[in-house]
Amino acid sequence: MSSSIISVADSILTNLTDYRAQADANLDWIKKEMSPYFLNLNKDEVEALTLLTMSLDKLETLEKVTLVDRKERLVIAQLSTAGSIYRTIHNLPDKPLRYAEITTSFKPMPDSDYALEVLRYDYRLADESNGAEDDQAALSDATRNEIAAFVKKDFPDFTQERIDGVISVFCDSNLDYVLTSPPERVARVMRNFVSTQINSGIHLNVEPTEFNETRVSFGVTNPPHAGFLQQVLEVFQRLEIGVKRAYHLSVTNGLTPYFLANFYVKSRDDSELSEDSSQYINLKRELYSTQITSTTAPSYATLIKSGIMSGPDSTLISAIVGFCHTNLAHNAPEIYDRENIARAFHNNPGVSIQLVELFYARFDPGVTNREEAYAAKLESVSNLVENFNSGRRILDDLRRTVFRCALSFIKNCLKSNFFVIEKHALSFRLDPHYLEELGTEFTDDLPAQRPFRITFFSGRRGTGFHIGFSDIARGGWRTVITQNGDDYTNNASTLFRENYVLAHTQHLKNKDIYEGGSKMVAILNIDSRTTHEQRDQYLYKLQHAFANAFLDLFVTDENGKAKDPRVVDYYGQEEPIELGPDENMHNVMIERMAKLAERRGYLLGKGIMSSKEIGINHKEYGVTSIGVIRFAEVIMQELGVNMHTEPFSVKFSGGPNGDVAGNGMRLLLERCPKVAIKLIVDGTGALFDPDGLDKAALSEIVLHDDIEGYNPESLHVGGFILYRMKTRKEGISDVYKKLTMTDSGLEEEWVSTDKFYKIFNNILFTVQTDLFIPAGGRPETLNEDNVDRYFDEAGVPSSNVIVEGANSFITPAARQTLQQRGVVIMRDASANKCGVISSSYEIIANLVFSDEEFLANKDEYVSDVIEILNEMAEVEARAVIRKHRELDGSVTYTEISSLLSQEINNHYARMFNYFEANPEQLALPKQQKAMLAHMPKIIRNSSEFGPRIQTQLPEKVKYAILASKLASGLVYAGDDDSLYGDIIEAQLGRVSS
Repeated sequence: MSSSIISVADSILTNLTDYRAQADANLDWIKKEMSPYFLNLNKDEVEALTLLTMSLDKLETLEKVTLVDRKERLVIAQLSTAGSIYRTIHNLPDKPLRYAEITTSFKPMPDSDYALEVLRYDYRLADESNGAEDDQAALSDATRNEIAAFVKKDFPDFTQERIDGVISVFCDSNLDYVLTSPPERVARVMRNFVSTQINSGIHLNVEPTEFNETRVSFGVTNPPHAGFLQQVLEVFQRLEIGVKRAYHLSVTNGLTPYFLANFYVKSRDDSELSEDSSQYINLKRELYSTQITSTTAPSYATLIKSGIMSGPDSTLISAIVGFCHTNLAHNAPEIYDRENIARAFHNNPGVSIQLVELFYARFDPGVTNREEAYAAKLESVSNLVENFNSGRRILDDLRRTVFRCALSFIKNCLKSNFFVIEKHALSFRLDPHYLEELGTEFTDDLPAQRPFRITFFSGRRGTGFHIGFSDIARGGWRTVITQNGDDYTNNASTLFRENYVLAHTQHLKNKDIYEGGSKMVAILNIDSRTTHEQRDQYLYKLQHAFANAFLDLFVTDENGKAKDPRVVDYYGQEEPIELGPDENMHNVMIERMAKLAERRGYLLGKGIMSSKEIGINHKEYGVTSIGVIRFAEVIMQELGVNMHTEPFSVKFSGGPNGDVAGNGMRLLLERCPKVAIKLIVDGTGALFDPDGLDKAALSEIVLHDDIEGYNPESLHVGGFILYRMKTRKEGISDVYKKLTMTDSGLEEEWVSTDKFYKIFNNILFTVQTDLFIPAGGRPETLNEDNVDRYFDEAGVPSSNVIVEGANSFITPAARQTLQQRGVVIMRDASANKCGVISSSYEIIANLVFSDEEFLANKDEYVSDVIEILNEMAEVEARAVIRKHRELDGSVTYTEISSLLSQEINNHYARMFNYFEANPEQLALPKQQKAMLAHMPKIIRNSSEFGPRIQTQLPEKVKYAILASKLASGLVYAGDDDSLYGDIIEAQLGRVSS
């Protein structure tokens, strides 16, 4: 062996000896200067800790060392420099975190000016499941009891069962963390978890530590699945608060994920971070606004990261952008697209800042001399908007229109939760007068009647409106889930008009109950790659956020003002608004919202939401379908077909597992032995049978499965199933499965995307049946652009009778064309009204009965309500037909339906105002008897429950019930001659007295 090789080897041995001595010194330094938890929390990574020990003195040169890099874990050691944590996290993979740990040494490293930072990230893998219950056996009884004792100390009212439940959540979510962490530390994170639960999904706490640091505990439910820790750390970075250590744990209770984090921080200017400090208030506002601000939103980069605005103020601009887009685009989407509107505010920050300052002048609860300050600021900002000029005439004209819309938004806002720090979304209650300020250019595609109120919501992943046409109003809440940015923009462009039309239709529909009509529509933007579990979590997050924002505005004190003093209220009256289930409103959220409203002290308590477990579930009892099918029976009888005894054919939009369509099919199968259901189209595909679907096979899936669950062997020759969800790749193209029954049996084929949609989009228009029941599908599916496809070449309609089970499935213009060409239509506001009537009676039950009383009397109460539904459906159906006969068909059925609704609603509004102005009228015997006449028999005939109508219902509700009962009776039961006779008689009494 050459002497040179021996010399090199000797040098290596010498270096290794030196390294060993240095490593010993490094290890001593790590044990002394890193957190006392550091080594123990990472004891499963001895090799990584060894590498850190060996390379510590080299970090000055290397700056960063990757200690672990596996698909489930990344550990990095680096120099602690200004913004180093933020920069490193910014470059990490965008994957959901299971656990994160950031540890900074107490002092600089030996012979260095920089401290050591170690960052550990554990990722949740796609195929990872939570720990099984058997794994919890690894947690010793002694450790479990020690953790329980700490939890009990924090929450002395907790039962042992609830404490055990909390421990189980943590063990199921991350057993390793529970096993390796000191019990007191685990209990501290559990405190954050419980506090987040009981504070409606968000919690912040600060407390000093023994290391001259401040511990910031932050908890959030349903956080974004990736990038949220980075966003939170950016808040500390912007506020000049140094993060020395951080520990983040993700847990889930099986339904809701939680982001739980403890940050050990120190202000860079050494200022105190206590709950009464201004820095804490700023931190709280910024951290809480992370619930509303998306890091992918244009405003994040242009306004927040650039330092132009704070996080909370940028959420206001984002909300204004969403409001302007939805109010301007529905009539001109190609001009007022979302990106153009956003650029108007982002590229002109001076205008944006002035608008924010105007909003502050109007709504900041701390403003003194508000009227004077607001008036001065309004004049200044109005002049700024009207004189806006960048030298680009066309662009300036458009932006002045956008800025005027923003100005009108602020001027006509009557209350907002913007200054409620704990908000999950923004909400703004508006005077609809702003629509007149926008002008006919932006309103001539809306129904002429103006709403009573408009409430706008803006959140991290979505936007929404609640539009109500009466003081007391009810209507469902639907959430439209979009798959990408373009899909979101497309739907947001028509959101306001869709919501407006649905609410107006609901108002016409609600003519028989004491609540006027309203509707809430929200749009949720998610990525098409999102899993089903993640989709539900984002959905629940948005709904929870908007529900809380709703209650921020509408929970009032004894004087009718918003109860939260941070909500400046220019309206100042209580507003009894009821919601209900609609598209993408799952049972779990129905129950959560009812409990939330009750806990927060809403006027109607759990009566805010219908179709609850302790209520009348629409799908279980088929309440909407009762009216739809009764209308079909009456109109088909008028046209000469007895559905109970004679053969007839029908087609449905809406699947067999849907509420309205599924129960409609169930009722037809039960009542009509000779019915042939030839076609069903829903979101999963199309099911067609020329001879009518096999009744036994259909019964198996009704209210249990979508059409893809139908047994294809039951098809008759010529029948087929076209599957929307069963696809495969052929080359780069998607193809769709189609099964057709032939003379020789089932035949499978895979059709192209083009062929699939030609069939799917046309089949409802072309299959010939006697009756068509649209009971599902998007609004305006049948419209003026495609209505001609409903007729064959000879001008024969594919169905002579349409009974609208779904709202706004047919546009007004298409309705007119169809009826001019001989189609009979029973419109939505009449045919599907029984669902909302049932909901109204559910709310009455909530106000009259205790939960125990309702459950004890539920069968009788529901039976009474169903009797009322059948009666109300038949009364209106026959009234529409009678009026059509009297007018010799000169007015269409749908126009008569609308006129009846308008007449009843006009009477109702005048009577409601009268009773509100003359409340002593409610004490009169006739009025009390009339209110009881509106009630189900179990209340009406009960000496126990009947008197509660006077003692337990809010005053406004009593005015409304009486007005509703009198108004509907006046129109349905009366006639013009008797009405004028009553008026003349009353006037004669006045004149002669």
